[in-house]
Amino acid sequence: MYIRRNLNQAVIYLILILLVFLTFYPFILTVQTSLKDNPQFYHNFWVPTLPLHFENYVAAFQQIAHYMINSLIVSGVSALGVMICEALAPFAFARLRLAGRELLYYLVISLMMVPPVLTLIPTFILVKNLGLADNLLGLILPYMASGQVIAIFIMRGFFAGLPQEIFDAALVDGASDWQIFWNIGLPLIRPVLATIAILETLVTWNDYVWPAVVLTNDQLRTLTLGLVFFQSRHVTYWGPLMAGYVIASLPLLILFLFTMRYFIEGLTTGALKA
Repeated sequence: MYIRRNLNQAVIYLILILLVFLTFYPFILTVQTSLKDNPQFYHNFWVPTLPLHFENYVAAFQQIAHYMINSLIVSGVSALGVMICEALAPFAFARLRLAGRELLYYLVISLMMVPPVLTLIPTFILVKNLGLADNLLGLILPYMASGQVIAIFIMRGFFAGLPQEIFDAALVDGASDWQIFWNIGLPLIRPVLATIAILETLVTWNDYVWPAVVLTNDQLRTLTLGLVFFQSRHVTYWGPLMAGYVIASLPLLILFLFTMRYFIEGLTTGALKA
């Protein structure tokens, strides 16, 4: 029985190791391909080769640098806008006594059931009528609007789960609703704010469809679009192309490494409160 149990555990560990390898191998393959020239790529596709061509990264960065700047602007401003707007609405839904509050809340979160593809054309018409087509604001404002729904859903549950005694004590001391939100609510929700900002950054950084619809000016294209056009210009130069994908993933990797603690704390906090 003891030997059989150990054998079962060994099989489970081998399966897990295989799954981990299959998960990370595409990333490993991308990195090793980014250091090859074309002959190395065609003759030794699956294994690393020497010499390593680090100049591929220089060529890739020169091509996608302005696309990356555009993505940084769009993702950064969108995440900041969602953070500013999202905290106010769920606080009102959870703590302010308003007529029709529950009905309005359920109407808002019902938007989560609408597939994004159904709103693509109406949103584009609205952006075009506002004169924001082929403009970074035409990306940022819809991103901010679409990010509000899930943010309100998460944050409202968190605010509703806070002890009522905290807010009653503030009211007894003469604090206004704004003072309660700013001095009590906002400090408590910072981890959740950081989590939603990270999620918003991931969505906007990786989005391809909406920038492809709104933008036609090459100088305004985001990184996802830039990589596609980079591929069309370097369709046979796989090393620089893969180097571009590696460079594109670095900002998100750095962001997650420095904010991982807040991300996990915010997810667990929001989940427990919701």
